[in-house]
Amino acid sequence: MSILAEHVTKVKASEVSVVSAKALDLERQGRDIIRLSAGEPDFPTPDHIKMACIKALCDNKTKYPPVIGLPELREAICMKLKRDNALDYSPGQTIVSSGCKQVLYNAMTATLNPGDEVMMAAPYWMTYAGIVQLCQGTPVFIPTRQENGFKPSAQELEKAITPRTKWLFLNSPGNPSGAVYSTEDLIALADVLRRHPHVWILSDDVYEFLVYDGIKFLNLLNIAPDLKDRFLVVNGMSKAYCMTGWRLGYGAGPEDLIKAMFKIQSQSTSGATHFCQWAGVTALTGDHSFIPLHNAEYMDRRDLVVAMANRIPGLSCRPPQGAFYCFIACGAYMGKKTPGGVVISTDEELVGYLLNEAGVAVIPGTPFGMAPYIRVSFATAKPKIKKAFERIGDALGLLR
Repeated sequence: MSILAEHVTKVKASEVSVVSAKALDLERQGRDIIRLSAGEPDFPTPDHIKMACIKALCDNKTKYPPVIGLPELREAICMKLKRDNALDYSPGQTIVSSGCKQVLYNAMTATLNPGDEVMMAAPYWMTYAGIVQLCQGTPVFIPTRQENGFKPSAQELEKAITPRTKWLFLNSPGNPSGAVYSTEDLIALADVLRRHPHVWILSDDVYEFLVYDGIKFLNLLNIAPDLKDRFLVVNGMSKAYCMTGWRLGYGAGPEDLIKAMFKIQSQSTSGATHFCQWAGVTALTGDHSFIPLHNAEYMDRRDLVVAMANRIPGLSCRPPQGAFYCFIACGAYMGKKTPGGVVISTDEELVGYLLNEAGVAVIPGTPFGMAPYIRVSFATAKPKIKKAFERIGDALGLLR
């Protein structure tokens, strides 16, 4: 008899972690691998943020921090939400955690009973489904289409709601699709949600600053402030501030929910790293002039990926509106054979082929809830992107 809990056996490890481990193994064997797999900026953490951390270390900010987060950081979060998002929260309505994943996990652990349903548009960030399953909830996937920008309609949302529905996850800009919800999109979704007051909304805004082509990010509360009493904002420092390894995320929502999340965090990881939180204060309150510079570079990289992908016969790539991923349709290659005679029947097998044959690491669409697709991160330099797609084109050209 297995010692593992039944609900744990239903959850798979993150595909990004799996592909990264395989890429690392090939690199150790001496292979030249180009990684377009991880959602991690290649820009360094800005110096003024690093200096704030160094100062905190020199000031001996190395003891246990408050579990719920430093008061100074929670105040900075409230200031940021007001300044950037026109959202009013008090420090008592915020929590700091060791990354956005922990905020999500705390929220789901605090609210889900076995069998409760959590809606998410497919494609979705794969961790959403994993966390819901670990908390013994049931993920419910709302279908989308590439031609509609990977965004669900109000009708599709309403169709997915049942008496067991507890949450709707919104992710704009989205991972892996790069979809950004417009004012019209949010108005339509809000109209549905008002008719179902038992449904809470979790808004994952971690890519909020990574938007292109003059598009403006909006939180659903900007359109529907009346939903605030059943709304959780989730955000963090990883993407726009280039702080993936610092592990700083935060949530803002109703005080009762935040208190329950604090209770869970107090019994699990405790507080996020003390001196990193001081760097977080500087990240939120300091110079942000680097963000538009990074975005201009990301947009150039996006355009390069879209152009090179669409020049390869059998690939189809819609330009993402935000984040730093392209979600590329690859259905034309299903059923084709490798030079060794192996039939490619899934996007996961295609990803394995590209890693081994071309030395390029990408992520399959299947774990994101939509196949056959591949997700390509353009958070890496243009010369590497160009070389990677030349390799991909050559490798795909060998399939028959």
